[in-house]
Amino acid sequence: MIKKLFLGLALLFLAIQFVRPAKNLSPAPGPQDITTKVAVPADMQRVFTKACYDCHSDHTRYPWYAEVQPAGWWLASHIHDGKEHLNFSEFGAYNAKTADRKLKQIAREVDDGSMPLNSYTWIHRDAILTTAEIKLIDDWADAARTQIAPGAAPVKP
Repeated sequence: MIKKLFLGLALLFLAIQFVRPAKNLSPAPGPQDITTKVAVPADMQRVFTKACYDCHSDHTRYPWYAEVQPAGWWLASHIHDGKEHLNFSEFGAYNAKTADRKLKQIAREVDDGSMPLNSYTWIHRDAILTTAEIKLIDDWADAARTQIAPGAAPVKP
């Protein structure tokens, strides 16, 4: 009985390996990327890449275990949820009020330690933000908010 149960579970595990979620991979920044709406200096871009973009853009760096189901499904769901809250790849499509609110939220969630998520930093140790990086994000978000204010000059891509 236990052998049959184990065999059934093994076959089920093998079968689900063929049901894979779509990858969240875009070859290059698109026309709505955040960089089209606000200036993103290189040091800020590095912080975004290491701590934010996997879940909040169209540019996820997939770990090896994303190829193993159901972990891949869980990651796809997590990325979907993250992009619903904030998508740096679609930031240019946000109206000024929404963009301002998102920038305030970025700073607030980084300041209070709720972003990046603990479940992400357990595995991605390089995504743990230093005090200097948190200040960099805060200062950048304040500056970015002035760039999207009514009458602000558009950012040159």
